[in-house]
Amino acid sequence: MTVQDYIKLPYNFIIRPLEDESGKYYYATVLELDGCQSTGETFEEAYDDLMEAMQGWIETKLEHGFPVPLPIESDKFSGNFIVRLPKSLHARLAVEAKKEGVSLNQYAIYKLSS
Repeated sequence: MTVQDYIKLPYNFIIRPLEDESGKYYYATVLELDGCQSTGETFEEAYDDLMEAMQGWIETKLEHGFPVPLPIESDKFSGNFIVRLPKSLHARLAVEAKKEGVSLNQYAIYKLSS
């Protein structure tokens, strides 16, 4: 496959606004391509720069004979997974969820996504 073939695939982009000591900006990454990232003052700029970074990232991998990961397709996931954890952690999470007035499931999703 060529660089353009890979770029046409449905990769998962994550673009989020950030504010830190550098100021306000957008940070963009490609979920499947470790280290492929960019920033921009606007969402559009971060996206455009990410597409450029993605092209360079893929070109470098192909030039050196390394595999390029394919996109993760979200329709292959059910949304369920089982996690075993210590009873003490289960209890602590249940108490924290109760304090927040949400279910343990909702609280676990909140904690995993932050």
